[in-house]
Amino acid sequence: MNIRFYNARILTMEKNRELFMGELWVQNEKITYVGEAKDASSVKWDKEIDAKGNVLMPGFKNAHTHSAMTGMRSLADDLPLLEWLEQQIFPIEGKMKPEDVYELTRLAVMEYLTSGITSIYEMYLEPEAIAKACQDTGMRLVQTSGINKFGPTIEVLEERFLKLNDGNPLTSFTLGFHAEYTCTKELLEQIAALAHKYQAPIFTHNSETVEETRGCIERYGMTPTKFLDSLGMFDYGGGGYHCVHFNDEDIEIFKKRNMTVVTNPGSNTKLASGIAPIQKFLDAGLNVAIGTDGPSSNNCLDMFREMFLVTGLAKLQTKNAAAVDAIQVLEMATVGGAKAMGLSDCDVLAEGKLADVIMIDLHQPNMQPLNNIVKNIVYSGSKQNIKMTMIHGKILYENGVYNIGVDPEEVYRKSNEVMDRLKK
Repeated sequence: MNIRFYNARILTMEKNRELFMGELWVQNEKITYVGEAKDASSVKWDKEIDAKGNVLMPGFKNAHTHSAMTGMRSLADDLPLLEWLEQQIFPIEGKMKPEDVYELTRLAVMEYLTSGITSIYEMYLEPEAIAKACQDTGMRLVQTSGINKFGPTIEVLEERFLKLNDGNPLTSFTLGFHAEYTCTKELLEQIAALAHKYQAPIFTHNSETVEETRGCIERYGMTPTKFLDSLGMFDYGGGGYHCVHFNDEDIEIFKKRNMTVVTNPGSNTKLASGIAPIQKFLDAGLNVAIGTDGPSSNNCLDMFREMFLVTGLAKLQTKNAAAVDAIQVLEMATVGGAKAMGLSDCDVLAEGKLADVIMIDLHQPNMQPLNNIVKNIVYSGSKQNIKMTMIHGKILYENGVYNIGVDPEEVYRKSNEVMDRLKK
């Protein structure tokens, strides 16, 4: 399908390229032109869209989430992390079936689209069901394993790594595990061996709470980062989710291994886990990405809220209003997330890249006046400004209407049916 966007303000997120007025052309799943307006009469267009001066930019990359936890939204709030997990979340998850995960993931996809999120880095139960849900709705998905001492086995992890990297253009799978504190040392050594076998990066929850970090030091005499690195876990890179309680040595290990920090400020704030030292990470030259975390600890899947919290909390933490500026935050939410997820083919808007594109509506009071559009997106933007979300050249959400192959009311009905059963 040939789609032409014209009369658009374009923010490619390429280095040293400013916002400009122009056009973006899409053929099937790829971008074929990004630049100033030019004669388009030689192309037979299936659709021509007047952007009316609105912004086109790369879609946001949600670099850490647990999508099917939409089911537990507002069900187990106002509790510390371990109590929240062990007494509220784990009992419900123990009853979940693959079809439950499928339905609740579809619900999450709808919310991602309204927030301009075009790729998700998922860690949850039943990865086959998650892959199907994303393929059916059109969401770009990278999964990582949440293996822990409760399951699955290392053999199942390897099987999924091979099976779910089947060449589907929308979905893939990477190695990972839930966290140091939920795994035995023997299991962690097996995972590290698997990373070496496939020369693959590893992602995991890392130093989210004081208790988690202190517990690892008591067990092994090292922080989670240093301990895992001592096992050879990060010899081929990877990253950590949260990374709140990092010391200078942890940062140096991440720098040495070329690893990514995925910050989750909404979840960390709600669970009172602390504030990640984002300015320190940036000063050290680390790649930083942004994730919403799951919708039961956040509780919404809103990249605008996460972006504001990243910069706002950094300013409070450092007592410096200049810390972590708007363009750095936008880079984390787009290019940084793409790097973490291995999605170099849809990180920026450029000819030959995959067409994962969003349109930001400037014709809203929170975007006016147009003093600084980029800063407006980070500091005053919200979901109401997402006018369109395109993934792989297909418009999945536009002007409040979904094009995901299912009636939204059916998704809502089935999600409520799932939770009515699981709560019993």
